Amino acid sequence: MIKVGVTGGIGSGKTTVCKIFETLGIPVYYADTRAKWLMNHDSSLKSQIKACFGTKIYHKNGRLNKTLLAEEVFANKEKLSLLNSIVHPAVAADTTLWFHSLDTDYAIKEAAILIESGAYKSVDKIIVVTAPEHIRIQRVVNRDQSKVTQVKARMSNQLCDEKRIEFADYIIDNSGDKSLITQIWQIHQSLTQLSHSNQK
Repeated sequence: MIKVGVTGGIGSGKTTVCKIFETLGIPVYYADTRAKWLMNHDSSLKSQIKACFGTKIYHKNGRLNKTLLAEEVFANKEKLSLLNSIVHPAVAADTTLWFHSLDTDYAIKEAAILIESGAYKSVDKIIVVTAPEHIRIQRVVNRDQSKVTQVKARMSNQLCDEKRIEFADYIIDNSGDKSLITQIWQIHQSLTQLSHSNQK
């Protein structure tokens, strides 16, 4: 089985791309969604987060105080790095178990900071989803009702497309100029053929 990483900047359309792969029967691990689940349910991870950010980072019902955590980390790169250093190993271990549980030609891990976190080293192929910055900003503003300044602050914590592309085996242009489905179908065929040739 080929392990595939899908990444791209905020608003690039990673999730849209992965939903299309899912319609082709490809399993997808959504790292950000799973990380949030682990931060709420993994007792070891919760203990580490409390040790670094204080017990107030969790509500009395045991759920993560996402608003407070966002305030803590998005304006402070050191705290963001600290959080990532705690969460990423837990997600990496969880991803490994997930990949091992599958029997398929290839499976996808979707992660916004696949490259920045070093998680790209644990996949065989990388798909980078790109779109111009102004389009990405508008998408996120519309989707999350965020302010432009908030979106740009989050972008500043991520690699630019030019750097991401250096790691790419496949590039998907999600600017709206090219057919997304055609690009995904071509990559799907390529990965399926590669998986079959690896099995011979």
